[in-house]
Amino acid sequence: MQAMLNIAIQAAISAGKLICQHVDRLDQVKVKSKGRNDFVTEVDMVAEREIIYHIQKAHPDHAILAEESGQTDGNEYCWIIDPIDGTMNFMHGFPQFAVSIAVQHKNKIVAGVVYDPLSQELFTAIRGAGARLNNRRIRVSKITKLQDALVSTGFSNRNKDGLQTHMERVSNVFTQASGLRRSGSAALDLAFVAAGRLDAYWEAGLQPWDVAAGTLLVQEAGGIVTDFSGEHEPVYSKQCLAGAPRIHEALLKIL
Repeated sequence: MQAMLNIAIQAAISAGKLICQHVDRLDQVKVKSKGRNDFVTEVDMVAEREIIYHIQKAHPDHAILAEESGQTDGNEYCWIIDPIDGTMNFMHGFPQFAVSIAVQHKNKIVAGVVYDPLSQELFTAIRGAGARLNNRRIRVSKITKLQDALVSTGFSNRNKDGLQTHMERVSNVFTQASGLRRSGSAALDLAFVAAGRLDAYWEAGLQPWDVAAGTLLVQEAGGIVTDFSGEHEPVYSKQCLAGAPRIHEALLKIL
């Protein structure tokens, strides 16, 4: 797995450099609408092609699932890619977005990278080998009480149908937790949970490329990641609840 992780790292850093070249001229970046409040920029496309280039150069027989270009068939390995997780943030120059790359083998995420190109923070994980930030081992927080916890959430502006339910959950968590945040990047939220910067994170309406790499980061850092039932991993369930064990348990009762 280390060899594949190295490819993911190389691809993420290379894509990150391309992304950073556009940060100071966002007014010139071309943007297309994929649907209601759902946008893709030319930078997303360029970064995704760069990532795929590195993967296919090393493993032309591997499958790929990418946010912008869709799915390419291959063998039992599949690379799950989000070139810019937090596109809306990127479009506005809000410094909270990341490159996310995961490797899946037989329905299990076995390696993952989340890379913040602005801060150059590189979060990595290999199944069974722990999680790291810039090659330093990381662990989830030791917080055990929700009243002491800093929690993050997210919600989509594309679908208002679940807004009332989400706001009820927000209200319940807000009144019980120490603090509540909403960053706009699921990949970074999960990476921050893995690093102990956040004690937990939850969101619904997610896609595999949003959470694949981050899920492994949290698990390998000693945290728990499930859907809102507490029974399934979130990669394909569209729901994600991740956190330090006791905080995950407390939030599961609320969600």
